[in-house]
Formats: sequence, C-alpha cells, structure tokens
Amino acid sequence: EELVSKARAPVKRKYIRPAPVPKVSVEKKSKRQLKRERQEEKKSVQNICVAVARAGNVKACTYNGNCRYSHDLEGFLAQKPADLPGQCPFCRYGVACRFAGTHVDTSYEMNGLDKDLQKLIWKNAVTFPKADAQLKEIGIDIPPSKKARDGDVKMNLREKKLIDFRGKLFLAPLTTVGNLPFRRLCKLLGADVTCGEMAMCTNLLQGQASEWALLRRHSSEDLFGVQVCGAYPDMVAHAVELVERECRVDFIDINMGCPIDIVVNKGAGSALLTKPARMQNVIKAAAGTMENPLTVKVRTGYFEGKNSVHSLVSDISKWGVSAITIHGRTRQQRYSKLADWDYIYQCARQAPDDLQVVGNGDVFSYTDWNEHLKDGSNLSTCMIARGALIKPWIFTEIKEQRHWDISSGERLEISKDFVRFGLQHWGSDKKGVETTRYFLLEWLSYSHRYIPVSLLDVIPQRLNWRPPSYFGRNDLETLMASDSAADWVRLSEMLLGPAPAGFTFTPKHKSNAYDRAENG
Repeated sequence: EELVSKARAPVKRKYIRPAPVPKVSVEKKSKRQLKRERQEEKKSVQNICVAVARAGNVKACTYNGNCRYSHDLEGFLAQKPADLPGQCPFCRYGVACRFAGTHVDTSYEMNGLDKDLQKLIWKNAVTFPKADAQLKEIGIDIPPSKKARDGDVKMNLREKKLIDFRGKLFLAPLTTVGNLPFRRLCKLLGADVTCGEMAMCTNLLQGQASEWALLRRHSSEDLFGVQVCGAYPDMVAHAVELVERECRVDFIDINMGCPIDIVVNKGAGSALLTKPARMQNVIKAAAGTMENPLTVKVRTGYFEGKNSVHSLVSDISKWGVSAITIHGRTRQQRYSKLADWDYIYQCARQAPDDLQVVGNGDVFSYTDWNEHLKDGSNLSTCMIARGALIKPWIFTEIKEQRHWDISSGERLEISKDFVRFGLQHWGSDKKGVETTRYFLLEWLSYSHRYIPVSLLDVIPQRLNWRPPSYFGRNDLETLMASDSAADWVRLSEMLLGPAPAGFTFTPKHKSNAYDRAENG
C-alpha cells in the first residue's frame, strides 16, 4: 500500500535486484561532426546506388556521373555483411537485400505520394474547389493566388458517411512509434480502429514525402483514419480536400490537443483551445469540404485547473464533427498527474445524441476499459495510447477479459512480428534493416516498463507506477525489463543481427542513450 501510494510498482520482494552502477559518461560528438560523417558515409562503397543494386548493373543509374551514391558494385559485394536468416519479405533491393535470393513479391500498402502530384504541388498547380467554396460559404477570404482556377464551385450538400465507434478498440495516433508496422501489430492483437501519426497540414501542402508517408495504410487496417494538424481554416480545408482526393481513408481527425511547443507556438494543436472562434472556423471549413466523417482530438483545456472543453461539446457537432476524443489532461499538465475521467464523463453527458464522445488517458488493462465504459458514462469507446506502447497485447486482454501473464517467449514472438512488418515496410536492404532497428528500439524504450503479472503483489499494473530494478523469471525476461538502452540494442541484435560499428541510439522521449564507446 505504501509503494502504490508513492506510484511505485509493488514487485514481489524476491524479484527485486540492486540498482545498476551508473556508467561513466564519455564526450559526445557534436551534431556538425555527426552530419559530416553521415555525408562522407553516403559516398562510401557501403552505400550502393539503389538503381545499380536493383539491376545488378552499373549502367542502370540514370544520373550517370552525378549520382550521390557509390557505383562500385564489386566493392559493395566484398564488404556486404552476411545475409540474415529467413525469407525476404520484399524484393525491391536486388544485391543490396540482406535476404538475397529469397525474394517474394507482395503489394500491401496504399496512400503513397504520387510523383506527378508532388510536382504539381511544388509548382503550386493544385486547385482546391471544394475547400475554397466552403471557405467562401463561411466568410473567409482566400488570396487570389490560392483560389481555384475553375471558377466558383457550388457545393453538393449530401449526407456524410457514418462510423459507429461504439465499443470498438481504438488505437490512438502515436508520434514515432505509431508507425504502419506497429499498427499492423496492434491489428494482429485485436485493435479495431487505427489512425496514422499526426501530419502537419503545411508539410502536406508542400508535398513533403516524409509527411505523406505518415498517411500510408496497410490493407489489414479495415477502419483507418489519418490525423492532421493546422492553425488556420484555409490550410486545414485544403489539406483535408487533398488527402481525401488522393488517399483511401475512413475518417479524418484534426489534432486540437497536441501540447508540443513547436506546434502550439504556430497556433495549432492545443493552442486552438484558447481561440474558440478560430477553432470553429477550422472545423466548419474542414467538415464542409469532406465527404468522410470528421473527428477532433482535444485536451480538457489549455491551462491547468481551467477545463474548458465542456463549453464546446454542445456546439461542436453543429459545426460538423462526428466524434470528439477528449484526453483527460490540460495542455500544461502534459502527462503529469492522472487523467481526469470524471470531467470526461461530465462532457459526455452534456454531448448531444449525434456526437460520439471517446475517452482517452491511462487505459492500461481490461478493468480500466470496463470501468470507463460502464453504464452511465455516456462514452462511445476509449482510445488507447501509451498503454498500447507498453503492452500492445492490451487489445487481446480487453477482448478476452483477462490479465494476460505473457511469457518472455511470447513477447519475443510479438517483437519478431514487428520486425517482419518493419522489413516489409521500410525495406530489407541495409538502410531498411537499420530503420527497422531504430523504430524497434523506440518501441522497446516504452515496452520495458511492462511488469509481468506473476511478479506483482497487486494487479493490474497502473500506468503511473515506476518499476523498480528487478529480475524476471528467466534471463530473457530480465533483459526485457532493463531500462538500459544497451540492453535494448542487444534485443534488437537477436532479431536483426549485429548493430553497425559506431551505432548510437537515444530515444526521442527520454535521455536514455546508447553508444559503443559508453557501453563497450
């Protein structure tokens, strides 16, 4: 009871181990030095031209002498590491593939950025007739350079498509770790609804390939949405029209709750909570442009102790929103303190019948799920975010109504599935393997916080509990429980082979880091 009151995980005493001795830090390389090394590495024999590798012929590259990558095919093959065991999940990389000779052709993704469209975007030659007509309808002026060249377009008023979220297991849009391979994994483990990572409207409208990659969808994602974020009605309306025109999506979500400074300082994300009039115009502009359902994700308010979303709930459906997700914290709270579910229930009870309310915050077990969806909560469903990062099998637990005492072997098999999906998505050449390794490590930086059910004196585990240093039931479970980035790298090497010489890793969300010099 004392441990729980201090948010310390009550691990059984026999599994507790002494805290590791801190390692001596070493001098880090500067960002400029690392950038220079990356540029030099790009020109080395290790980085073979993709066209040359695919064809196995140095004449295949159309850039001739202007190519930035190596054309030394013999030199590349001489230094290429031994192939990884298993079958190749992809076949676009020719001799560069780490599974050479076992290629399997498969097509499984959609929503890619077409090169011709990208060129039109760069030339500012894309028109937005629906968005401009809707912006004119709500009284927002568009600069002449941005207006559609086809003249005024009269909007056809039609019934929007409907989605029933009630009772469905909803995986939240998650930055970095909520990538396509991870969403495939969650679908495999029972998720019903998935949503892509947050994409900035400005970057989409500039044709940035990296931003459009966030919209990609796997065929297994049968109920899929994309999440966009923008500060102004014309920007958001143009982005959603373009996305709906070019991509296959079931709904589009506008992020109005992101607390990150770089987003808020641009007037987007949770900054919109302080500007209700602009928020209304953004929603009306997007909703009037779309045929698919529009959803929004918000926090309870901007300032701590000053919840404000309840004042918007009764009107937001009139603006065109089909569902609203409420994260039970303010912007200033970030992820400190527990989510305020009583306030989420209050908002749900105030919502009109045609607005679905989705609760979000700290769902980490099937008992949490049951508690939040009990009679009287008025919620349609719950969105699961960090709980899925730490244990993606939470969807299985909810569907089977049990606390799964999952073994380390079963967790390793789940990691293997992620690696397989990663190699199919990012590729099976050297770059694809290392990209898969990076995102696997980002996921492991969350999943190590899971404590097996048998090791706890009190179940279920709570999301805010800080795990002590402990021994697992076997060596693999102990390794999976480590908060050391060096141990996460060792786990990645079990699945993807040795990490490259000089490999470094620092998770985006915390300071735990790994490099060869520091960890030996």
